[in-house]
Amino acid sequence: MRIAVQEEAFDLGAEANAFAAGDDANGAIVTFTGVVRDLASGDLDVMEIEHYPGMTERALTKIAQEAQERWSLGDVLVIHRHGRLAPGDRIMMVATAAPHRKDAFEAAEYLMDYLKSRAPFWKKEITKSGAEWVAAKDEDEDALTRWDGKSQF
Repeated sequence: MRIAVQEEAFDLGAEANAFAAGDDANGAIVTFTGVVRDLASGDLDVMEIEHYPGMTERALTKIAQEAQERWSLGDVLVIHRHGRLAPGDRIMMVATAAPHRKDAFEAAEYLMDYLKSRAPFWKKEITKSGAEWVAAKDEDEDALTRWDGKSQF
């Protein structure tokens, strides 16, 4: 398992290749990469992402360990960036490896739902007209309902 909270950009191909290298025990590797979107149709200059060092890594490690306990996983990778990111920048990556695809897909979705709704990151959108903290979205909260009773988050 590898958890990385970092300011610098990551190379998606290199990370996926390193994650899969030498793995002949798992028949499925699932990756997901989140990208900063400009939902304001050209108005977003940057997104600032803040976190508390130490606390964030512990929280991400805990949820990754929980995913490993729930599904038959060979490995987990979570990368999440912080700092100033522009539209189109990669913001996060989740990778799961498992003997079977169902476990790899479900665990990846579980981790993504957690990262979107419960991970201790705070996002501020800076646009041409000002700055505003990003509020939680109902659909993100609703996505967590399928894991009710199955998670500590």
